[in-house]
Amino acid sequence: MGTLPGDAWAGTSADDTGFDTGRLDEAVQYAAAHDSGVPLSLADHLATRAFDDGAWGETLGPTKDRSTTYGVVVRRGGIAAQWGDPARVDMTFSVTKSLLSAVAGVAFDQGLITDLDERVAAKVEDPCFQGDHNGQITWRHLLHQTSEWEGTLWDKPDLVDRNRDVVAGDNSRKATHRDMQTPGTHYEYNDVRVNLLSYALLLLFRRSLPDVAREFVLGPIGASDGWSWNGYRNSHVMIDGTEMWSVSGGGHWGGGLFVDALDLARFGLLYLNKGRWNEQQVLSEDWVVMTARACPIEPRYGFMWWLNTDGLMFPSAPHDAVFALGAGGHMVWVDWQHDIVAVARWLDDDHHDGFIARVLAALD
Repeated sequence: MGTLPGDAWAGTSADDTGFDTGRLDEAVQYAAAHDSGVPLSLADHLATRAFDDGAWGETLGPTKDRSTTYGVVVRRGGIAAQWGDPARVDMTFSVTKSLLSAVAGVAFDQGLITDLDERVAAKVEDPCFQGDHNGQITWRHLLHQTSEWEGTLWDKPDLVDRNRDVVAGDNSRKATHRDMQTPGTHYEYNDVRVNLLSYALLLLFRRSLPDVAREFVLGPIGASDGWSWNGYRNSHVMIDGTEMWSVSGGGHWGGGLFVDALDLARFGLLYLNKGRWNEQQVLSEDWVVMTARACPIEPRYGFMWWLNTDGLMFPSAPHDAVFALGAGGHMVWVDWQHDIVAVARWLDDDHHDGFIARVLAALD
């Protein structure tokens, strides 16, 4: 189990953290040389309907112009290497899902969710979870992306991501009809259904999820004040007489988590240390273990973290490593075997494994 930073990061060089300095620099230079190529204006990028065609691709949440690639490599609780500006706040796209998963873990640890296989409707009274089909959905289904929820949320129908296949990289049939399967029997990476989990947790906590994340996750690990978690212009709801923002699980249509690489490294370290931060158990070890347990019908997916079961995601990484990934080249790599957390921002997806291989090759 790795050590943890206090007010400042421990360790000052690659040598302090068990790396060969020259070889680790090669890994950093490799990352710096392989920017994702996503347009710097993300507002313009999303306006081109980068993810969805027509009205379904309309941007609903805030955006922010991006930087070029940057990141950090952390080992033994210290920064072994960094490149670019790791203190810069940027959109993270679907890395947000992993924070959403952590908030679900808070609900589990606090007893708001007592059984992951309980139907959401048992705790959340809302039309989204009513009916013969949607009424069957459990918390586990939502976390595993196997809910098969059918409907429209914040003007986005689930159909926008139906037949989306991020595992195979084949979106040729995306947004086309297919018959719904029984909840729990079909995996589909679907941002509308992720937003549904966020909405369900908002109704469960009856307080804003950014406030929950600040108090129970990011605050205890010493995250900066620079992050924000955003929703859409049409995702404000009234709860107990107070207007709250139902935040999104990604930046598919804008919004999501805006954060710097150092805060993401702290978040990764929380998982590396099985939910513990110094003397505080921030998330239960049980939750972290369950998070990294494969969905029964998709071995590469846990509770909104990507898994490397049998090396299917990244051949160079240990098979038990986990990853928070987001469009545009965002990666938080948690490696228990080597006591490593690495954060890469705007690194071309096709070069993630090459970066991982070079970092591991730099270990003394």
